[in-house]
Order: sequence, then structure tokens, then C-alpha cells
Amino acid sequence: MADKSAAEELDFWYKKICTRDFIALDPVQFPHRYTKREDMEIAALLTATIAWGRRDMILRSAEKMFAMMGPSPYVFIMSGGFKKLKNRNIHRTFFENDLKYLCRGIKRCYAKYGKLENMFSSAPQIWDGIVLFRREMADANGGAYSRHVSDGNTSACKKLNLALRWLVREGPVDLGIWKKIKPASLYIPLDVHVARTARKLGLLERKSNDKKAVIALTEKLRVFCQKDPVKYDFALFGMGVQKE
Repeated sequence: MADKSAAEELDFWYKKICTRDFIALDPVQFPHRYTKREDMEIAALLTATIAWGRRDMILRSAEKMFAMMGPSPYVFIMSGGFKKLKNRNIHRTFFENDLKYLCRGIKRCYAKYGKLENMFSSAPQIWDGIVLFRREMADANGGAYSRHVSDGNTSACKKLNLALRWLVREGPVDLGIWKKIKPASLYIPLDVHVARTARKLGLLERKSNDKKAVIALTEKLRVFCQKDPVKYDFALFGMGVQKE
């Protein structure tokens, strides 16, 4: 597919998929349920962390997780409410102990940086922010690293890149509550479906769904829209659902 025709098709699908109607069908609905900034960003990070597998299962699991946390995830975390959790299953391989791990880490980040945005924006690049976030999570948990927080060195970091898309990009689907990071600096949240569609379109040659693939695809998408390359996440998703 030539670049011009690729850009036209991507723009068509972006406009078709990225509408307010999409929110009710997607995990992004959970951070949208809150009005306080801290609740929204915590909900974005936690929802993205369990955003793998079937969408209906993700939505049910997220309902379960936020029901545990009460009306304010921020209050739940900062008051230590997570300490009362046991270790019941939340989503596939994600258990209450994993949620406690993240809550301890997030609480540390608020105490240390004031705002989660400050932590990510203090890093030179998005990947550095992901590495910093993972290290802060570990430091808050006795130096232990979690498989649910990707390392930012070789991994595609789909979950954190998804959370960052939600937090940085402005509507109609994304929240756009972080202003210190520009959409131009974001990277595509690469999952198997997006990667498969990108390869079919000739936008991605690399076979592994890793960090190098994320960078390569995002750089290709920047040719089409330098200021907001990850908006095409919606297009690749929509095209994949339609054509697979």
C-alpha cells in the first residue's frame, strides 16, 4: 500500500472509530467514570494493567477491581485501604496481591512526586518514564519487580503506552488530563491485533512484537501525523476488527 493510500485509509478509520460511542465498549470507560484527576489517572493505570485478553472479560474484571476500591481509588490507596485485600483472583494471572503491589507503588509516587504526571514528565523520553515507573514500583515493594509492569528496555510496554495514550491525548475518547507530555512523544500501544493489521498494511516489517517494533511502527505513523501519531491506534484496531 502506498503511503498516500495508507494515510487516507488510516484517517478514515480513525474518524470512524474515535467517537464518544466507543467509550462504552472499551476499558477506557473506567477512568471516564471519575471526575477527580487522581482517580482518573489511577483508574487509567490500573485498567490498562489488566487490559489483555477478551474485552468482555477485561470489562468484568475491571468492574470487580474498582468495586473493591470504593468511590475513590486515590483515597483507597493513600489511606492504605489496599492492605485489607486478600489474594483473590481479579483477572487471569492478576490477583489481589498484584493490586496491592501497584497500590504501594502508586502511593509512593504521589508522596515523592506530588503528581504522577510529574514523575513521567521528569524523564527525558517516554521509555525513560516507563523505566522510572517500574523502578519506583519495585522500590515501594522491597525491590521486587512485577511481571505486570513491563521493563521498558525490550518490551513493547503495551499496557503503559495505552495508559499514557489515555492520559495525554485529548478526546473524544482519551482523557487528555496530562499537559506536560505532548501527544507527539507517545508510542503506539502494540498488541497482537494492532501488529497484525500493521503488517498487513505494510506498515511494520519486524516480526516480533517488541520495543523495536513499537518504535518502528510509531515512526511510520509519524510520517502521516507528526503531532499525534498514536491516534492511529484507533484506526488499526478498527481495521483489525473489521477485516480479521
